[in-house]
Amino acid sequence: MKRIYAIETWCVYCKRCEVACKTFHSASKDAVRALAVEYPVPQSRVRVEGDRHLSVAVNCRHCPDPKCVEGCISGAMTKNPATGVVTSDPAKCVGCRTCVSLCPFGCVHIEDAGGKSIAFKCDLCGDGRGEPGEPSCVAACPNRALVYVESEER
Repeated sequence: MKRIYAIETWCVYCKRCEVACKTFHSASKDAVRALAVEYPVPQSRVRVEGDRHLSVAVNCRHCPDPKCVEGCISGAMTKNPATGVVTSDPAKCVGCRTCVSLCPFGCVHIEDAGGKSIAFKCDLCGDGRGEPGEPSCVAACPNRALVYVESEER
């Protein structure tokens, strides 16, 4: 399966990956509308951590044995056995934060989504059912600090 990897020395903290992710997950698919008008505000599944001197985009590694899935009390976190993609179902999430505490990479975060706290994480810009094309965050990165490459792990 393909995974997204970050090259922190190339990241310039522009956060274009976050904007692209929010836009992809918005109802309008328009950056201005997604960021200024839509409610609930679409959430980015990738987070840029750091500052202008040293930064890195943090996103889900879609682990072979995901602890977030194992610890999810509501069944919201699942791993597709065919594709290896780990997804979070907002309708099932109860906002308990167990997945946040179990993720060894800090890739899951809790945000308000229309008055309900739910877990968000990278879904490779898809629904977890099939192999997606290049994720929006990778395509938006001006320095190619995010790469989408084949990984041996599944």
